[in-house]
Amino acid sequence: MSTVRGRVYVVGDNIDTDQIIPAEYLNLVPTIPEELEKLGSYAMAGLARTPDQPPFVPRDAMKTPYTIVVGGKNFGCGSSREHAPIALGAAGVDAVVAESFARIFFRNCVATGELYPCETPVRLVDAFRTNDEAVLDVDANTLTHVATGVVHRLRPLGDAGPVIAAGGLFAYARQTGMIPSAASTPGADLGPSAGPDD
Repeated sequence: MSTVRGRVYVVGDNIDTDQIIPAEYLNLVPTIPEELEKLGSYAMAGLARTPDQPPFVPRDAMKTPYTIVVGGKNFGCGSSREHAPIALGAAGVDAVVAESFARIFFRNCVATGELYPCETPVRLVDAFRTNDEAVLDVDANTLTHVATGVVHRLRPLGDAGPVIAAGGLFAYARQTGMIPSAASTPGADLGPSAGPDD
């Protein structure tokens, strides 16, 4: 996926991982599909919203109507929980565009392949409002405001881009032959509990 089109959700500076996914939901296991879906439904549950700001995930919904989050400085700060990008991805977010990211959040986005963390050299939280429509072109490094037609240049993702596009570090390593794929691994069809002594 090199282009993301959808509605944006605008947040401010220093959005930490407690706001993205509160600690009380960290007992949900992302490898279990039902729990992954539940995790997504709690994305941004800790956000202190302004009175005019809609909930990120509507009440009684499992997904967000927003595919792009536009943030300020230091997005994803706080604890190093992998659940933060996973929760956003499970909710239906494809990308976060922010002025800067906490290093561990950026790294977790790349490792999990959940979403694109795109940096902007200018402050875009003033250029967009929640519910505006935007088009993110990952290859061209641009975010376009659909209503105004204004194109904002973003910093290139560099080597992180192909890793995220592949679905994360392990998927990328398999795709590029760094590690053998499951299909080419001897005994891969034996199941998780099978082994040479079974």
